[in-house]
Formats: sequence, C-alpha cells, structure tokens
Amino acid sequence: VKNLKKIKVRIPAGIANGQTIRLAGEGQAGARGGQSGDLYIRIRIAEEEGFERDGDDVKIFLPISFSQAALGDKIEIQTLDETVRLKIPEGTQTGRVFRLRGHGVPHLGRSGRGDFLVEVVVQTPTRLSRKQKKILQEFREE
Repeated sequence: VKNLKKIKVRIPAGIANGQTIRLAGEGQAGARGGQSGDLYIRIRIAEEEGFERDGDDVKIFLPISFSQAALGDKIEIQTLDETVRLKIPEGTQTGRVFRLRGHGVPHLGRSGRGDFLVEVVVQTPTRLSRKQKKILQEFREE
C-alpha cells in the first residue's frame, strides 16, 4: 500500500456501534493532482462482558444472595466512571431493575448521559448446612 500516513482521530463520547466518522480531505489522492477525497471510518464498539448497551443506557445483571434479597443490603456498584452505593430494599425480587440516572453513556452531540440499569438476580442456595436447613424449615412453618 502506497503513501501510508498516520492520523489521529477523535472518537466522540457516546458514539454508537455502526456510526461513521468522516475525515474531510484524508482519503485517496484526487485524479491528476486533484483534491484528496474523504476518509470514512465506521465505528465498531467492542462489547464489555457483563454490560449491555441500549442506546445511551447501560444495563448489568447483579447476582445477590437470598438473604440480601430478603433482608435488604447496601451494595457498591461499579458504573462506567465511578463506584456508587445501591440500596437493595428488603423483599427485593429477581428481575427488579434499579435505575441510576445519569451514569450511562454520554449523549452524542449534547449534554447529559443515559442511565445505568441494575437488574437483580436472586441466587438460590444449592447447598445448605444442617443449621441453614433447620432455619429455613422454621421460616417456612411460620
């Protein structure tokens, strides 16, 4: 390939998968000494395991224990930029979604951000000690 050169490209925050960036005059040289064409770059965003993007919102699935769901808890969540404390109220069920407003992807070309959604998945214990079984049996009888 002839005449390669390096160029710096600014990728704007909030750009979506499949969008295109146009760099005027950075394409192939024009015919007979004419002006260079434009270079188009199609963006492909690598997926981060554990995160799902829906527009400017980001969603994660948060596994919590049966006791955390039943009794409530305060959990630290790592968003895109910072760690946030999330209060899990007692009696939380699988599938409940908590919305952390303004912690998602920046809006492209304007101010503000999407939301960070946390969907709770209650994990049922698969192995219980005798003491745990006894406590759960007493709970069931009550």
